[in-house]
Amino acid sequence: MRELSAIAGAQVIVNLGDLVENRGMEKYIVTLSAEEREQLEGIVSKGSHQSRKIINGLILLNCDVSSGRARRSTPEVAAVLHVSERKIDRVKKRFVEEGYDAALVRPPSQRIYDSKIDGELEARLIALSCSEPPEGQANWSLRLLAQRAVELEYVDSLSHETVRRALKKTN
Repeated sequence: MRELSAIAGAQVIVNLGDLVENRGMEKYIVTLSAEEREQLEGIVSKGSHQSRKIINGLILLNCDVSSGRARRSTPEVAAVLHVSERKIDRVKKRFVEEGYDAALVRPPSQRIYDSKIDGELEARLIALSCSEPPEGQANWSLRLLAQRAVELEYVDSLSHETVRRALKKTN
């Protein structure tokens, strides 16, 4: 990022997509090229795109300040599009920092999931489901399998949904 000027010590104006920092609160100004604006208008006018992409396109179009357009405020855009002001800020931030394409799609999840079920537990669940069901039951239910796995101390805790996913994978 390139620093253009410092104003009153608290504000710094930067030229990467016109990012303006003001007392720790960032404000992102969207400036679309003519080609980007044309592409967005095409996306918004057709109904063949994902709704998230259309909404993000509408946000960018309404926040655009290029070629002398009057910029609408974030609360105005939020009220018209029925989205939160925070969503508008996130879309503008992604446009400024990551570019046109990144602003239109959902950012990839950063969460890492740890699976409770390994190969050994999966084999034990399959063997348990093939065995005779408990007395008074005609078949094993997912909840019964989860309870029995905990009773047999295969795991500390196990939900019926985890059992379902493990058994579905084997079919």
